[in-house]
Amino acid sequence: MALVAKAAPQPVMPRMAPREDLNPFRIAQIQFDMAAEYLKLDPGLRQVLRQPKRILEVSIPTKMDSGQLKVFTGYRVQHNVARGPAKGGIRYHPNVTLDEVKALAAWMTWKTATVNIPYGGGKGGIICDPKRMSHNELERMTRRYTSEILPIIGPDQDIPAPDMYTNAQTMAWIMDTYSMTKGYSSLGVVTGKPVSLGGSLGRNEATARGCLFVAEEACKVKKMSLRGATVAIQGFGNAGAIAARLFAEKKARIIAVSDSRGGVFNSRGIDPMKAVRYKERSGTVVGMPGASRISNDDLVTLKCDILIPAALENVITLHNADQIKAKIIAEAANGPTTPHADEVLARKGIFMLPDILANAGGVTVSYFEWAQNLQGYFWQEHEVSDRLSMVIRRAFSDVYETMRKYHTRMRAAAYILSVGRVADATLVRGLFP
Repeated sequence: MALVAKAAPQPVMPRMAPREDLNPFRIAQIQFDMAAEYLKLDPGLRQVLRQPKRILEVSIPTKMDSGQLKVFTGYRVQHNVARGPAKGGIRYHPNVTLDEVKALAAWMTWKTATVNIPYGGGKGGIICDPKRMSHNELERMTRRYTSEILPIIGPDQDIPAPDMYTNAQTMAWIMDTYSMTKGYSSLGVVTGKPVSLGGSLGRNEATARGCLFVAEEACKVKKMSLRGATVAIQGFGNAGAIAARLFAEKKARIIAVSDSRGGVFNSRGIDPMKAVRYKERSGTVVGMPGASRISNDDLVTLKCDILIPAALENVITLHNADQIKAKIIAEAANGPTTPHADEVLARKGIFMLPDILANAGGVTVSYFEWAQNLQGYFWQEHEVSDRLSMVIRRAFSDVYETMRKYHTRMRAAAYILSVGRVADATLVRGLFP
């Protein structure tokens, strides 16, 4: 009798968490598609709005201090200009990718529409490590990059601004290079400039101040007081550090801050100004006296009233979303939360203030700066702050009402509102030719 071999028992495989697509541009498209479904947009119009209008990739030969010639790669992407000139920052970072810049340009389109200012979306970036470059090397690289993207930028065409590891000095170099090429001074070609070159008072604080305004509005909705609220800030760069100071001025308690090397925690509160001074001396907040060390991952999952991600994309994912304990999340960074994580946070009842609303203070005051440059008439700082408050609080109200109308979440509502505005402008303009 033939023997039948028994199949060996199969090992029981552990259940794996679903893998997320962390490509920022595909995330941006998922977010757009969600709004397009709510709005029942025509398929052809969806194709127009999903893709960037123009993508420019440039080589940037730069003479280093050693005399060596190094070639960097840079990008400028214009996503949509239906409602006005492209607007968006330029970032210097070793991990810059074209898909990241495309995503950031798309987010700028929706951000400017959310706060209803007359801009489209653009973004730029250079693959470099600015921390390892001298002041002179950065200047030479910036000026060459400007000359390469010069055909597609201008006060009526595309207006760059600072972003990660760029600042007012960077904008001054871009403005000067553009102006020297044109033969006349063009203040409105960039925003975020030094005040001595036509920059706006209040621009440096604008992103953080806008974040504060939406957090105040969210506290009203949640019937909680900002005074005494605990705040954790992941990312202690320009936006994060200024947000810490502004929230502390409102008597909120900053219990944790972090930078790329790690963070610090003190349940009784951290003095933001002491943290800034310590970081200026040591290059990081880690090791600051009177606070214990904490990792960036642990900071994000701290029990707190308000969590402010103020660094890079993809900080809150499926990996940690179910561990988030904040009542309100205010996204001072671009794209810190993935779509799958959004669903988890919604089920947990966490009130999300999406990036295209929460960090729109920067582009709003950039718009104010551009308007001042075109008029040749400059405002006092209290005027800038008052007008910013009006724009941001109105935008919060618009998004919140959209959320209630469509019975959805705040991020979906912000996209429904902004995509609808851009779609309307595109349809009214029609197609040329």
